[in-house]
Amino acid sequence: KVRESTEKSSSLVSQEAILSSILGVAIFDLSSFPREYYVTADNNNTNWVQLVFQVLGLKSLLMSSLKLEGFSHISIGFSQQTAIVVRTKDDYIALLMRESILFKDVEQADKFSQWVRHFEQKLLRQNSRFIPA
Repeated sequence: KVRESTEKSSSLVSQEAILSSILGVAIFDLSSFPREYYVTADNNNTNWVQLVFQVLGLKSLLMSSLKLEGFSHISIGFSQQTAIVVRTKDDYIALLMRESILFKDVEQADKFSQWVRHFEQKLLRQNSRFIPA
């Protein structure tokens, strides 16, 4: 779902810009259980992961009871940050972004989701910015 707002929209154009905007990463298995967490020196809080876990559980319940199919991404807006959850072939990847992310249209949201799907998880282990929690 694309959120509309008159607030400034973030322009995440390069991999470096995206990576520097990430405050935390959580990887969930397809049963929605957290497998790995990463924090950064800018934010060592993992409370947001619990909310993502709850949202994934609610999503599963709603999709099952309403017989819905398909899932691209979920955006969870916090007061100054956004958690974005994208389903990949093998898992869910949740990114806590430094600021509120507002996609201008479905195409921009889909491009970001594609970037996350192609995101190399090994990059997390190799990049000193991301600290296993």
